[in-house]
Amino acid sequence: MSVLHRHRRSQKTPADPADTAAADPTHATIPTPAAATEPAAAPAPSPGPVPRTRTGATWVGICAAVLALVVLIVFMLQNTHRVEVSFLWMNGSVPLALALLIAGVGVGIVAMVVGTARVTQLRRLVRDRRQRH
Repeated sequence: MSVLHRHRRSQKTPADPADTAAADPTHATIPTPAAATEPAAAPAPSPGPVPRTRTGATWVGICAAVLALVVLIVFMLQNTHRVEVSFLWMNGSVPLALALLIAGVGVGIVAMVVGTARVTQLRRLVRDRRQRH
């Protein structure tokens, strides 16, 4: 059975109208001849929640990235006036949005370098511990 076809039954529902009348006398019904001759159809089980998948997570990530890019484009279009930038021995004039974008990318690169160094350190530590035992 596929994962998507599994389901949980929260409560058992009676298939026979007589069972319903016996369980709750205030809602007793008189069966008609047609209802008495036809078998009652079992109610369709509820499928329950759909499991999370990598494809779904990728889709959410792509949607978030597109939304972030739209916000970035609007930001860059609204901040086109030029600013004077000085860095070490370099001086220049660039649009404000471009200066901020370059600064943000620089921070991201520094964070990736530090994160890569930490992951490498932890992997080396785990490998050394496995070799000792």
